Amino acid sequence: MTLAGRPPAAALVFRTLLVHGPLTRAELGRRTGLSPGAVTKVAAPLLADGWIAELGRPEGERGSGRPATPMAVRPERARFVGVKVTGDELIGVLTDLTAAPLAARRAPLASRDVDSAVRAVARLVARLRADGGAAAQAGAESPGGVHGIGVTLAGDIDARAGTVQYSPFLDWRQVPLARLVEGAAGVPAVVENDVRALTVAEQWFGAGAGLSSFALVTVGAGIGCGIAVEGRVVSGAYGVAGEAGHLPVGGDRVCTCGNTGCVEAVAATHAITEQARQATGDPELTMAAAVRRAHAGDPAVREVFARAGRALGLAMASIANLVGPQRIVISGEGVASYDLFADAVRAAFRAQAFGAAADCDLVVRPLPFEAWARGGAAVAAQRIFAP
Repeated sequence: MTLAGRPPAAALVFRTLLVHGPLTRAELGRRTGLSPGAVTKVAAPLLADGWIAELGRPEGERGSGRPATPMAVRPERARFVGVKVTGDELIGVLTDLTAAPLAARRAPLASRDVDSAVRAVARLVARLRADGGAAAQAGAESPGGVHGIGVTLAGDIDARAGTVQYSPFLDWRQVPLARLVEGAAGVPAVVENDVRALTVAEQWFGAGAGLSSFALVTVGAGIGCGIAVEGRVVSGAYGVAGEAGHLPVGGDRVCTCGNTGCVEAVAATHAITEQARQATGDPELTMAAAVRRAHAGDPAVREVFARAGRALGLAMASIANLVGPQRIVISGEGVASYDLFADAVRAAFRAQAFGAAADCDLVVRPLPFEAWARGGAAVAAQRIFAP
């Protein structure tokens, strides 16, 4: 069962409780703009169906009149599995309705063949269901107590159609992944770009919670960006909104997309490694070795990281100028070496951010891939109240 068919106000109340609860009816009214009567009317069926619950009057509270009883989402009402797909690994989490992790697993992706990958996802889902004891979950209607699966991966994703339009890391084109996973696992499935999914999780429970707008920039094998405006994560008319990695910042380096001068051509992990090899004359230099040399004070390698920082700072300034977010969250595996380009990021950002856009808060937030998988579960859960 989803909240489909209910009035939009019901989804609004549910989402507000999910992100900000527990809340009293009066607090819900203030946050949603609904009248007390409207809050009571839309909350009644949610209470009856077990999606939300009244927490009761705090013990020892005294006073006359009707108590201000807080309401909250019932986390145990539904379970979801989120899976992040990388080029060589699957990372999965089982969560409750609030996307709180109940179990986590990793599995190697032995083959990038679509059918093999789908079977691997289905096996991982089955193991997570067993790990969490989901089969005993009361009130759940899907097999094994799982209401939905959210699969996330890098690339051009048409979330509405459930299709991977193009994923360069997997070399997939026009893959109806949601339908294939649903058929293999026997559970409704959705597919989403991994950065947008992570943005949903951060919007609900992370560094974007409570903000009207924020952006998430991820640094690693690619440069990704998720944008939330007025409570909604933006995907754009063609599903490629937020491609900060392909903003032009100058230079003659060719990007994986085929264009020249993209942020990703300068600041992605592979780009930093290539530039460090050129700077040192060591064709075998790894990213880890480049980080060590930079920390040891190698000026040529430190300049590579500074150049990457300037490109990232310019990209973030463009985001701030165009969207005006309250905060930009910086994450991804690349932030492990963020200290090497932090000064360059902030200097370029301050120089290019226009006016009050320079007040945008830059927050570094390291997140493991399990948090990205949790984003997939959050997207699957989102379909419950915002189908």
